[in-house]
Amino acid sequence: MKAGLYQPDEFKDNCGFGLIAHMQGEPSHHLLQTAVQALTCMTHRGGINADGKTGDGCGLLIQKPDGFLRAIAKQHFDVDLPRQYAVGMVFLNQDDARADAARENMNREILAEGLDLVGWRQVPIDTSVLGRLALERLPKIEQVFIGGEGLSDQEFAIKLFSARRRSSVSNAADTDHYICSFSHKTIIYKGLMMPADLTAFFPDLSDERLQTAICVFHQRFSTNTLPKWPLAQPFRFLAHNGEINTITGNRNWAQARRTKFTNDLMDLDELGPLVNRVGSDSSSMDNMLELMVTGGSTCS
Repeated sequence: MKAGLYQPDEFKDNCGFGLIAHMQGEPSHHLLQTAVQALTCMTHRGGINADGKTGDGCGLLIQKPDGFLRAIAKQHFDVDLPRQYAVGMVFLNQDDARADAARENMNREILAEGLDLVGWRQVPIDTSVLGRLALERLPKIEQVFIGGEGLSDQEFAIKLFSARRRSSVSNAADTDHYICSFSHKTIIYKGLMMPADLTAFFPDLSDERLQTAICVFHQRFSTNTLPKWPLAQPFRFLAHNGEINTITGNRNWAQARRTKFTNDLMDLDELGPLVNRVGSDSSSMDNMLELMVTGGSTCS
């Protein structure tokens, strides 16, 4: 017989996530709109602050919207992007001096890899849809455009990975600096807003030119880490439900096996730690997946 207010059958798993993809790989804005609608339907799967507007985090991982990004580059930098290019979505410290330092560091690492630095774009945002807590923690949100003309996909991916890792290691003391995505294939829009407010916060997502054939979406319910802008999902390679009970052991094993990881195209000694020990369990899993895929492993 049941007693009290606790009803086990009323409690569900945390977080909500999903994937929508066009079977023939045809990008469209309609697919993005459908994914946002699906994400909004999962609002109940995420945590909400007492202010009623700050969420535990939600976001989208989409295919690089080529037509949109080329138009943006022409508008902002008056350049035609090369065939091979990447865009990074970056959270920067609200302090101008620290943001400038992080930008300069990223620029240096991009150029050190022999890549072309096209420029930085301030991402349009509407802060009126944010709750008080999300607004207090809001980072600067910018995009960096990088050229990789003449490089194969694997060569470009490794150079991007190396530049991002070295930049992240150098800026580790600045916890408000975070590179959401840094890829020639995908881009991420995410934050501590409610799912229904995602497209209002990021006007880019309402632009008909922004088209994708895939979209991974995630609504976070924070259980073992406090909500932070960087911990909103998706991460660079995955969206995950978390609750990895063996996370400490997994992180230790990753560190212990470090000497087993080798790659002729990058110096892993410069890029460590390869798996974080302070973020969420899902972020650590994403670190490992990114390392393996970039190094040439497959997910099959």
